[in-house]
Amino acid sequence: MSDSRPPFDAADPLATMRAQYQRLLDRLEANEREFRRLGRAVWNVQEDERRRLARELHDGLGQNLTALKQLLARLHDDLPAELVAVRERLAEAVALCGGTLEDTRELSRLLRPPILDDLGLEPALRWLARSLEGGRMHVVVEIEPLPTLDGELQTLLFRVAQEGLNNAARHADASSALLRLVARGDELQLQVIDDGHGCDPEVAMRSGGSGLGGMRERLRLYGGRMELRSAPGQGARLRAVVPLAPVSKA
Repeated sequence: MSDSRPPFDAADPLATMRAQYQRLLDRLEANEREFRRLGRAVWNVQEDERRRLARELHDGLGQNLTALKQLLARLHDDLPAELVAVRERLAEAVALCGGTLEDTRELSRLLRPPILDDLGLEPALRWLARSLEGGRMHVVVEIEPLPTLDGELQTLLFRVAQEGLNNAARHADASSALLRLVARGDELQLQVIDDGHGCDPEVAMRSGGSGLGGMRERLRLYGGRMELRSAPGQGARLRAVVPLAPVSKA
């Protein structure tokens, strides 16, 4: 087996060390690129699976529940009025079916909102804010004109915004939040600012999976970064920055 290492130059050992050091740096950079490529591939597979499950819930189970609800409703209407007890039970069944249908639709939207694929990032973010209005948190959305973004970047920013707003609503008990997305130079900046009871940023960032810690790692795969500033009783400011130009996929 041939040795591809640069030969040791006894006359200039520093040159040899510099060449070996550069070789090591090149190898580390190649490994880092490969790690990012594999990480992005894993995330894309997960998003594809979310999209598939969401479609099956909506088009399969959702349509079956709709048909069942309609059949039960017609059966209820066809029963004689004197069968009060049976009509009441059928009415309960119709209501249960309707509630299950709404739960199925909501789960489908949470897995992968169709509006993100059909209309893009800005409508999806505005839908996300409206979906939280059903609770007690009011969300203001500010989005400046954006350049054309590829699908991966749109999904990344949507997931970060989703996690930030859910964290503010569920864990910080915020009554209002600001969702802001702007382009500055060659970067996109997304901010979620809330008036909740705050948190310890280090503890919040330790969460893995789809939590804030997981979103920070996902941003890193695309050359981005995340900052969280908060203190107990002082709300929180989440800031995610990602380059407009995608990192090398080689």
